Amino acid sequence: MTNQPKAIVIGAGIGGIAAAVRLACKGYAVQIVEANAYPGGKLSEFSLKGYRFDAGPSLFTLPQLVEELFELSGKKPSAYFQYSKLPVVCEYFYEDGTRLTAHADPEAFAEELAGKTDEKKDNILAFLRDSRTKYDITANLFLHRSLHRWGTWFNKDAFKGYLNLGKLDVFRTMNEANQSQFRDPRVVQLFNRYATYNGSDPYQTPATLNVIPHLEYNIGAFFPKEGMFGITQSLVRLAEDLGVQFRYSIPVREIITTHGKVTGIRLDSAAAREKGVGEEITADLVITNMDIVNTYRKLLPGQKQPDFLLNQPKSSSALIFYWGIRQPFPELDLHNIFFSADYRHEFDCIFRQKTLTNDPTVYVNITSKYKPDDAPEGCENWFVMINSPNNSGQNWDQLIAGARQSIVTKLSRLLRTDLAPLIACEAVLDPRTIESRTSSAQGALYGNASNNRYAAFLRHSNQSSRIKNLYFVGGSVHPGGGIPLSLLSAKIAVSMIK
Repeated sequence: MTNQPKAIVIGAGIGGIAAAVRLACKGYAVQIVEANAYPGGKLSEFSLKGYRFDAGPSLFTLPQLVEELFELSGKKPSAYFQYSKLPVVCEYFYEDGTRLTAHADPEAFAEELAGKTDEKKDNILAFLRDSRTKYDITANLFLHRSLHRWGTWFNKDAFKGYLNLGKLDVFRTMNEANQSQFRDPRVVQLFNRYATYNGSDPYQTPATLNVIPHLEYNIGAFFPKEGMFGITQSLVRLAEDLGVQFRYSIPVREIITTHGKVTGIRLDSAAAREKGVGEEITADLVITNMDIVNTYRKLLPGQKQPDFLLNQPKSSSALIFYWGIRQPFPELDLHNIFFSADYRHEFDCIFRQKTLTNDPTVYVNITSKYKPDDAPEGCENWFVMINSPNNSGQNWDQLIAGARQSIVTKLSRLLRTDLAPLIACEAVLDPRTIESRTSSAQGALYGNASNNRYAAFLRHSNQSSRIKNLYFVGGSVHPGGGIPLSLLSAKIAVSMIK
């Protein structure tokens, strides 16, 4: 194709790959340059002694955002990517012995809670209806459009939002709203946990985020046939089929600009280092999927820095143990939560004290429940995660050792099985390694935290206001972190390209 415009995407995270697909569909010749030897960013995988683990995100919602990329490309989604809807969203375990099964069907879920807690079925269903309402008001305004363009604020979706502002509950915290809605503290805790879906604190974040349960209960949670990494694999295959070129193990040294306009990038390749110079690639536009803080600090050091946005408090991080377990646990499902006894103290430790509680809430994800070849026969692959503070110089070796003991003790008690001798192998991911492997500032999983009502407006735009033809995607910019929002960031960014 003559005079084909050229685009470079920095980073093969899910937002970067989605942006590359959309650019290819617009007629661009696209290169993705990735510092790691593999695609996916946080959405990657690894194997250890016969066990396969999805390394990062473990919950899959809004699959239509993935399918949309295949449809846009004129491809049949099922030829690349298959998934199934989960009948059970999560199993919940409490210190008082309560166990709740969060059925995907809202009626069954409400009946479960009504039968095992002091909550009424109608109250649960009313909450889920309200969650749907919040989503309907906000989705087209906050998630599918740039907040940094005037047209976003002068259309029917915006006026719908203005008329229904009171229903968004922006002036209460999530915990305040849930305490007023529910009488049973176990149910309050269950719905408070949705603040963690964007790395925030339910005792600080606005109740607007009670929109999140809608995704799981009114739309559904899903499992990709090949595991979460199957999302990455399918989109890489699609991108390659569209002619996108992937270059791995090559860090980017600099985004090159001339007279306020992007002209390409400078690579930090081995060949370039031998020559003492950086290899340059010219391009008509650049999209960076790199964390916004490191994009500016490392790739645009000579440019004016948006310090107010870059210095916003960061989201929580995670401490993950990947365990091969020598026996099956029939009482567990794909997603499992073991709650702490004092949730407020747990979040106080994470966000104010920047440490870990000795009684953390433990999340256990077991993909071998749906994909048996992820573990040897008669065994299970456990992804064991606790929410943690981001990296601010803590003694992580000490914190990890203490957390491991707390987790083993807690799970052994609640499962009535000595877990320690069942751990056949182990790998660990902590905020330091999240930071180094994914270039996420402070190892934060979702960029800026959403612990105030203005957080949605304190994320960087998907387009630079100072540098022409520079765009931003991924979890650290608008509309936020997680797989669905990263995919939407790509949609918004590429829609801005004329």
